[in-house]
Amino acid sequence: MVEPNRYANFETKTKKKHKMKNTIILIAICLSVVITTKAETEIEKEVKQLILDDNAYALKNLKDKAKMISNKGSLEFWSSGGLLQSMDQDAIAREFDTYNLHPKHIKIIEVNSKTAIALYYVEGDYQQKESENNPKYLTRVMQVYVKEEGGWKIRAAHWSPLTGGKGTTETAIKQ
Repeated sequence: MVEPNRYANFETKTKKKHKMKNTIILIAICLSVVITTKAETEIEKEVKQLILDDNAYALKNLKDKAKMISNKGSLEFWSSGGLLQSMDQDAIAREFDTYNLHPKHIKIIEVNSKTAIALYYVEGDYQQKESENNPKYLTRVMQVYVKEEGGWKIRAAHWSPLTGGKGTTETAIKQ
């Protein structure tokens, strides 16, 4: 005669094994979704690297790179709190007596293959030529980049100071 408890025990163990297997599969699927959504796209990497490279250029050369603005120009709110500025691609690059600014926590949103939005913070100190020193520069940045002329160019920007920090002192474009 066969013991009924023996088969009942086998059935319980089999159900537990299948339940554990299904749980492991579900966890693996969830992790793969999280990992793939966290991976940066090539466009996100390009724009983030451009921001870091442009900052490294300014640190080394004490001036902004030229031709970083879109050929259609850029509309910008500066951290000084001034009015909306319209920048041309041929605008004179800013020059500095001191420059020790650093972009942080850069996040990029890829809109499409030719448009991306960058959001980040800039912190440090700098002194633009013929301006006062700014030892507590701390701003939030949002820039819209467009791909043209073989690279990413700024089409719009909004810079706003954080509490405890200070924005720029410039309120108009110098001609």
